[in-house]
Amino acid sequence: MTSILMNKINVKMKWIDAEEALARLGTKRQTLYANVSRGRIRARPDPSDTRKSQYADADVERLAARRRGRPAVRSVAADTIRWGEPVLNSSISTIADGRLVYRGHDVAELAATAELEDVCALLWQTDRPVFDGTGADEPGMPVALLMLARRALADPPTLGRSMPTLRRAVERVYADFAGHLTGPGEGALAARLATRWRRPQAEPVLRAALVLLADHELNASTFAARVTASTGAPLSACLLSGVCTLSGPLHGGVATAIATLADSAAERGAEAAVRQWLAQGQALPAFGHTLYPNGDIRAEVLLSLLELPPYLADLKQAAEEMTGERANVDFALCALTHRFGLPEEAPLLIFALARSVGWLAHALEQIETGELIRPRARYAGQLPN
Repeated sequence: MTSILMNKINVKMKWIDAEEALARLGTKRQTLYANVSRGRIRARPDPSDTRKSQYADADVERLAARRRGRPAVRSVAADTIRWGEPVLNSSISTIADGRLVYRGHDVAELAATAELEDVCALLWQTDRPVFDGTGADEPGMPVALLMLARRALADPPTLGRSMPTLRRAVERVYADFAGHLTGPGEGALAARLATRWRRPQAEPVLRAALVLLADHELNASTFAARVTASTGAPLSACLLSGVCTLSGPLHGGVATAIATLADSAAERGAEAAVRQWLAQGQALPAFGHTLYPNGDIRAEVLLSLLELPPYLADLKQAAEEMTGERANVDFALCALTHRFGLPEEAPLLIFALARSVGWLAHALEQIETGELIRPRARYAGQLPN
């Protein structure tokens, strides 16, 4: 029955040979074959010569019209992935005219008074959560990662669960994660960090840092968390994806590089440290940001709350003069760490504690779309003859 139906369809369809298809598409033969293999163009053996193929005229015309009407898909996609236009809709945060915005609120203004818990309520669209309770006796990134890995294997998937249920689950998984980063305690998370590190005087700056770092639209770790959420994986798995991506040296791991540069500036002098770094052919870490051509507003807010040690003030001045780039939030986290004598892991831990709020907000938003994030690759290899 199926073959009879297909034969009737084939009779009605108009078919063209490869030469005509290639002329109308303006592509190479390999691209034509690729479009067939991907189901974009239907093909059949040529009735007069089965060694050749014919191609559906309607499919070829559809692709040819798309090429005439807009830039090649591969060019648009490549430019989008590299700091380009948005790849999906989101109402959570954006960078506009040098300002960072959370759901319509200027983050620089929020950082003046808000706690991270207030930002949780804003981004998750819930009541203000309270995260008092237990935590790891020896908290830190290693135990937090292990906890998430265990939960990711045991927690239920998100598919088929209502949004109110998922929002309650977000609070629970975040509370568990935060407890493994800060340790047990009560009160706001910024205060718990300050208490753990025995630096009560650092609490106001820690509070502002957590607010400023809670989200940054589709950065690499957030996109990883959204991809995971789009598969229906548990919320803990979304957090785990975000943390693993954050650990890379081009993301949250840049703290290690700026710490090395800061130590060199303290020992050798700021200008000598910057010159040595640049002489090695490396871009200076923690200076410049593609989305903030006039300066990272998060860094400006944090640095306004800090009195820089002399060697860091000299480093900032020398680096900005020699590169033409302004200090970004990674430098500000380094300055916060040095100013209050915080542990070496502090920048990454602060980043993870804050940004995980955004990861979970994006996970909820992605789940609501019901869509799987599944881009296509631009194949650069060979095709069979």
